[in-house]
Amino acid sequence: MDFKPINRKREQKTSLFFHEISSLIQQLAMDEPAIAKVYVTQVRLSRDYNICFVYFSTFAEKKDFDEALKILKLYKPSLRKAMAQKISAKYAADLVFLYDEVKEKERKMQELLDKVAKEFPEVK
Repeated sequence: MDFKPINRKREQKTSLFFHEISSLIQQLAMDEPAIAKVYVTQVRLSRDYNICFVYFSTFAEKKDFDEALKILKLYKPSLRKAMAQKISAKYAADLVFLYDEVKEKERKMQELLDKVAKEFPEVK
């Protein structure tokens, strides 16, 4: 296995971005019902910290993300400004909103396992 050294500063900054953007999204969801149907699953930062990739999943279907994405794009400038203020950054990282395909695969796998469990209740 190839292990990479842990970059604590990077992990701390990523965690800070995750916490702050999640909080801002929750606040936005109070005013925008479409945003309430999605949640932040992870945040990744580019090497130079200039781009913040924000991954979302939904409580139901991917089309909910598509609807939320339209609204997120409208609020992107104000979200960037709020992020820069909250983390005391000199420059606001560009936000890129993405759908978390991994969560979708996990959900489908769980649905299959639930279906099998119903069909074969004696197997545990």
